[in-house]
Amino acid sequence: MDENCDQLVGFISEKSGVPKEEIERKIEAKQAKLAGLISKAGAAQIVAAELNVSFDRQTMKISQIAPGMKKINLIGKVINLFPIREYNKNGRSGRIGSFVLADETSNIRTVLWDENHIDLIEKGQILKESVIEIANATLRNGELHLTSFSEIKISDRSIDKVITDKPIVKKSINQFNANDNTSTRAFIVQMFEPRFFYVCPACKKKASESGECLTHGKVVVEKRALLNFVIDDGSDSIRAVMFSDQINKLMSSEELEPELFAVKKKDLLGKEVIITGQVRKNALYNNNEFIVSDIEEVNLDKLIAELEK
Repeated sequence: MDENCDQLVGFISEKSGVPKEEIERKIEAKQAKLAGLISKAGAAQIVAAELNVSFDRQTMKISQIAPGMKKINLIGKVINLFPIREYNKNGRSGRIGSFVLADETSNIRTVLWDENHIDLIEKGQILKESVIEIANATLRNGELHLTSFSEIKISDRSIDKVITDKPIVKKSINQFNANDNTSTRAFIVQMFEPRFFYVCPACKKKASESGECLTHGKVVVEKRALLNFVIDDGSDSIRAVMFSDQINKLMSSEELEPELFAVKKKDLLGKEVIITGQVRKNALYNNNEFIVSDIEEVNLDKLIAELEK
């Protein structure tokens, strides 16, 4: 059971008075009954309902939030505040406010859609380091979303220690959710030809091959690479994406060239790796992809030492 689900089990145990071990057995039984068609977090929410544990009446920790939850209540500290953005999509327009909210267990990006809530940011009532209370929020694609039915207010409580880095949780691929920072052990089963693009050295935005940047005009561009491949851990598969800074952990820049790449590709296919990164929703294809931040070959001695612990 992954760390987030374990936190959820602890919450259900605390509120119901039922031992964690019994709740875990109930979750496994519920998954077995549904022939594995439901995640552990989903099964935990069903078990919670059967035990009369209601999430919408409880203040939770960020690490206890699970996919599909609604009516979420939290208290946290704003550790990163983003500029208010305007949008115009499908004939609808408006503003979006957002910040990263943290507590002593984790942190989460929080999105505001209601103008009254956004005004709190615009008027300087919500600032970086503000402690706020949120009620009736919804989890969507790994983010906390507040609508006009949600409540947000400045809290008189103090929070000293918070998690500022997004915790990396080990998960199998079939448990990946959008915006997860996670690590998994998997095999490289497919690899595609590298793609190349050019960026401006000043702003790092995409530029033309001829050296034109929309912001800085004529520049000496930097050539960057992008590598797509598929990993599979036995539970599911997902497309992984690596950029230049990480690709060198798999191959040299020379091995990105067609002839050498064909040789390197044969060497990498079927290789088992431990891969770390962030799960993101691909808006074009409406599926998840894995943006790689680190990759290493499986070290059997290290794995054995971890198992012995």
